[in-house]
Amino acid sequence: MRFSTFAKAIIAASTLATSAHAQQPISTGVDATFAPHAMAKLGGGIEGFNVDLANEIARRLKRPINIEATQFSGLIPGLNAKKYDWIAAPTTVTPERAKALLFTEGYLDTDFQFLVKKADPDIKGLDDLKGKTISVNKGSAYDTWAKANAEKYGFKFDVYDTNADAVQAVLSGRASTNLAGNTVVAWAAKQNPMVKTSFTIKTGLVWAVPFRADDRAGREQISMVIKCMKQDGGLSALHEKWFGSKPPADSSTMRIAPGHGVPNMEGYDATPVALKCG
Repeated sequence: MRFSTFAKAIIAASTLATSAHAQQPISTGVDATFAPHAMAKLGGGIEGFNVDLANEIARRLKRPINIEATQFSGLIPGLNAKKYDWIAAPTTVTPERAKALLFTEGYLDTDFQFLVKKADPDIKGLDDLKGKTISVNKGSAYDTWAKANAEKYGFKFDVYDTNADAVQAVLSGRASTNLAGNTVVAWAAKQNPMVKTSFTIKTGLVWAVPFRADDRAGREQISMVIKCMKQDGGLSALHEKWFGSKPPADSSTMRIAPGHGVPNMEGYDATPVALKCG
């Protein structure tokens, strides 16, 4: 009888600990100038594709969530300092980042695209960049691309704390073109009749949720949620809401990776995963 009572006490304590963890708020962050993924909304607060995605992940995990609006350049340092559990902002998975972070599988394909003034000639290829000034968001994949290719293609580039400031640089004439993700550039052109989309760099890259390199359990938990959102159509519904179209059947928004992470990138665990949704 004493053993049974003791065992019950242990189980009860374990259950309470698990329940307490489940109620701990998730801490994450976004760049709230990166429309339509995260942006200020009328009346206060933030909205966007990635805000909805983060909130849906929290809802499915039955946990509250705190989403901080900050500059993109501070997100990965904040993650590594354990300020954030994971990053909700769209983060391009590159070989360099995959060496330092763990990623879920991709949830959106991301190409790089240029934004120019409506009255300016289109950029038809990278050789057209010679002599131009490109504006990019500090700490982004576009910042990295500009640094790596400025000498090769003969352009200059200016780095801004937010992509909204980088777009403003084009409007004011301080930059010839802004380089950002294709969804972001398309949104900017839709909202502002003075600019238009231009040349697209096909990358084959995806956006995925980043975790600290030692947080394999966290990565696998959120990875499972993303897989389930693909299977039940939740991710496709967000794509339609924010981008106005269904995602292509062969896109990362629809494809479910057999393992955890981004295939062909460091950190990918190819062990087959049995979906656990519900």
